[in-house]
Amino acid sequence: MYLSDDLNYDKISRMTVPQLQRLCRELRLCILRTTMENGGHLASSLGAVELTVALHSVFDVNGGDKILWDVGHQSYAHKLLTGRYSRFGTLRQKDGISGFMRPSESSADAFISGHSSTSVSAAYGISEAMRLSGQDGAVAAVVGDGALTGGMVYEALNNAGKTAANLTLVLNDNAMSISRNKGALARYLSHIRSTKKYYRAKEHVKSALSAIPVVGKPIEGVITDVKRLIKKTLYDSSNLFENLGFTYIGPVDGHNLEDLIEALSVAKYVSRPCIVHVFTKKGKGFKPAEDNPGKYHAIGKGGVAVEYNSDEFLPARTFSEAFGQELARIGKKDKRVCAITAAMKYAVGLNYFKQFFPSRFYDTGIAEQHSVTFAAGLSAGGMLPVFAVYSTFLQRGFDQMIHDCAIEKTHITLAIDRAGFVGEDGETHQGIFDVPMLRTIPNTVVFSPFSFEELKICLNRAIFETEGISAVRYPKGCEQEACGKFREQLAPALDYCYSGKQSSVAAVTYGRISLNCAKACENAGADFLRLVKIIPLSSEVVDIIGKYDRAVVFEESSQNGGIGEGIAAELMKSGYKTKLEIVAVKGEFVPAASVEEQFEMYGLSEKQMTERLRHED
Repeated sequence: MYLSDDLNYDKISRMTVPQLQRLCRELRLCILRTTMENGGHLASSLGAVELTVALHSVFDVNGGDKILWDVGHQSYAHKLLTGRYSRFGTLRQKDGISGFMRPSESSADAFISGHSSTSVSAAYGISEAMRLSGQDGAVAAVVGDGALTGGMVYEALNNAGKTAANLTLVLNDNAMSISRNKGALARYLSHIRSTKKYYRAKEHVKSALSAIPVVGKPIEGVITDVKRLIKKTLYDSSNLFENLGFTYIGPVDGHNLEDLIEALSVAKYVSRPCIVHVFTKKGKGFKPAEDNPGKYHAIGKGGVAVEYNSDEFLPARTFSEAFGQELARIGKKDKRVCAITAAMKYAVGLNYFKQFFPSRFYDTGIAEQHSVTFAAGLSAGGMLPVFAVYSTFLQRGFDQMIHDCAIEKTHITLAIDRAGFVGEDGETHQGIFDVPMLRTIPNTVVFSPFSFEELKICLNRAIFETEGISAVRYPKGCEQEACGKFREQLAPALDYCYSGKQSSVAAVTYGRISLNCAKACENAGADFLRLVKIIPLSSEVVDIIGKYDRAVVFEESSQNGGIGEGIAAELMKSGYKTKLEIVAVKGEFVPAASVEEQFEMYGLSEKQMTERLRHED
């Protein structure tokens, strides 16, 4: 047994290849057992095990070197090798180990990672900071081929390649992000992988390293020789990365420890910007994930794989499926409707649309900024574009929504998936900022449906009855069943649903937590106002709330800039004296926990809502 909390560079770098291979088997088994119990990103972490071990054989994170991981889906083995083995069973649980990189969790995590395509910029910045402050050490950043579909990577490559930074970028090429990679870049990388002139690390690197003296002038000549060796083993013509100023090493078999260690060693000793191109197999070592890496990209608790690969119109089990099936029906009726995803076709339910209308379906790769402006361009040309995107990733397109859509009232529809709490993915993925973000943008309409049927109504209204930006936001997972006395209050509505009983207290809410709120109103004897169109607020809604002595707004969102603050401002403008209270996330990031635990943490359970309505703050 090699896995322990005191594993470090000194121990790993002294291991023989058979010992390292055994360590890799232990890592895979630990990752598999933990994710099967807790849920998590399985396939990508399994695919990066040998790469992680090789990195920690070459780079000493306790001795001044830094390792960054783009997104963090691949970082589970890194966590296990950096003092978190004994706590790994708490992965993605409340107060446990994060599913992504967290510097506040460990100094071995050089930079936070939850969104894609950021690691090259961060690594370049860290390497420059080390140079300016006179620190020794090298920086390595692991970036997936999917991340190369995001424009931010090229901005960073364009700048970093011009420097003399000791920066190694490891391109972990498994031909996938969440959906299989598309576009010209994917074809380019496929060409590189398939060429017969690829780099043979074992034959060329070992001899170069053995010739490097410890100190003195001769090292300059040897480094030149190493560069020449690298260059000689590439193609007859230069490639994209060389043109940007990087020394290119690869492709290297990402599951061959000897070749990986030798290639990474050359990159580190060359002491200038290098690309080490490795190719790996997602799900390596677990056959179900190897055979279907998209399905096993992420799994739920109990080892339940996410079914992303069905194109049949079975009864919808999730809001994503309900949206996707309805958009396909709309697309059949109107040939102007187009669908856009940023590398998440199955995750957002657009597999249905693609099945029937492939010529009107666009997978842009991990490029949310481009997706928004591309949608605006489609709209300017007379189409009706719908961009389906997770709430947390929509944040990346903020400027484009303002500049390219809202100013000229260019009509695009945003299908905002995973709005509100998303549970165990933690701070980087909670969908609590789309409401404050969209509230600040003029010419924007936002709907927040409670049920599948209401989602269909809102989607049709967003596409056909609005101008400028229209958005439909909905949560992760299944709809809640409203039965008995709550069925009428939660039946599909247009702008709002109001149940007045002449109480002096009213509860105001929207979206998924509406059932909790309706039950709380019944328990506390309060009146109930459920909003469907949440942006802009109608004068009717303000007038209803203004009749009450006290109103409590419950929202699964950030309080700062949220609907509650919007209501407070409108009440004040209209001269109403209603005492308004807001129950929401107050100026903090939501940590990993189950959604039910997150409701409890922020006062949004039925019991807590009941108590709040009965007693003033």
